[in-house]
Amino acid sequence: MSVKVVVGSQWGDEAKAKIVDYLAVDADYVVRFQGGANAGHTVIVNGNEFIFHLIPAGIMYPNKICIIGNGVVLDPSALLNEIEELKNRGIDVDGRLFISQKTHLVMPYHKLLDQAGEKHKGKNSIGTTGRGIGPAYRDKAARVGIRIVDLLNRDVFVSKLEQNILESNEILTKIYGYEPLEVNKVVDAYLEFDRKIDPYVKDISIMLNDAVREGKNILFEGAQGALLDIDHGTYPFVTSSNTIAGAACIGTGIGPTHIDEVIGVMKAYTTRVGNGPFPTEFDDEMAKIIRDMGGEYGATTGRPRRCGWFDGVIGNYSALINGLSSLAITKLDVLDTLPEIKLCTGYRYKNKVLHTFPVDSEVLENVETIYESHPGWQEKTTHIRKYKDLPVNARSYLERISELVKTPMKYVSVGSDREQTISV
Repeated sequence: MSVKVVVGSQWGDEAKAKIVDYLAVDADYVVRFQGGANAGHTVIVNGNEFIFHLIPAGIMYPNKICIIGNGVVLDPSALLNEIEELKNRGIDVDGRLFISQKTHLVMPYHKLLDQAGEKHKGKNSIGTTGRGIGPAYRDKAARVGIRIVDLLNRDVFVSKLEQNILESNEILTKIYGYEPLEVNKVVDAYLEFDRKIDPYVKDISIMLNDAVREGKNILFEGAQGALLDIDHGTYPFVTSSNTIAGAACIGTGIGPTHIDEVIGVMKAYTTRVGNGPFPTEFDDEMAKIIRDMGGEYGATTGRPRRCGWFDGVIGNYSALINGLSSLAITKLDVLDTLPEIKLCTGYRYKNKVLHTFPVDSEVLENVETIYESHPGWQEKTTHIRKYKDLPVNARSYLERISELVKTPMKYVSVGSDREQTISV
């Protein structure tokens, strides 16, 4: 029996889904525990691309049980579209996909409030995906959220919905100038959703704890990245959920003593989407080179990602807050052609050297990065399947990352396909 958690350890988009897909071959259960349809997890198998927003990447394997936990906020239309797309491509989820009855729902007013709020803030916007994730988590914390279990009782559902829409319409119409939402249309749409997903709804906590007792292998799949965590990330430029490994317990209902291993996924360089500090960010010319070579465009939004050198300060901080057991370094091949590669080993702020991650985002915005230079290997790595066969300079670079992060390296990815993964 093993219980593993895979988490993004930078600002998201670290190719977590590829590592989850690689590890899922040995798993019995694959579990999403936080986030929502703002996540875009891409898996490529034999040249065929699959993008998941809510369903765990392990669904690609037949006979794997995939679970959406209570820590996720669920967009019904996004889920149904994803299920339909998978079925159209020959992947049946019936009997293999289960959703916690405690999962909160993303409602139409959440999306409208998200989009209107971002537009209203202008240059001060956070840079959300506009999928309603933040407002859904806000309602959850305010104890006015609507859960899947609420759909079972029409009277309870309608009562909660009427109050929420009444309050949301006040904001939408009077502040943002939007048309008001109609309660009946939303009620009908969500009760139809309830009918369609009824076979998938289970008590996930009981299911997973039973699986632990039975000695099953469980793989938890995180969304976003550690530096986007609502508590531990670059606040306020963060997502609305806890993205670190500890959220696997909160978002599913299993105890922390059951977790055996935490695998942190990091790119061989760094990217982030949206606004916020980014100490190692490239200039425009270098960013375009790496963005084009690495296909650095959001799977959910299509937005170009900001790109920069690997940041050892962030890596070390992420290892601490996640309790990382090992590293999976992805997209090494993107650096194959570079003659020189830089690594950030620290920051300088007001003539003081910082080796720990600053809490204040304004400080992080104004730090000077301390770099060391590494010679590139300037040869293709995409065909390599054994660590010892990687170029010497590539191995040296990877080992320095492991040293800076103070975490042993376990996997290296040299391409987007499932087979282009090296077990160290």
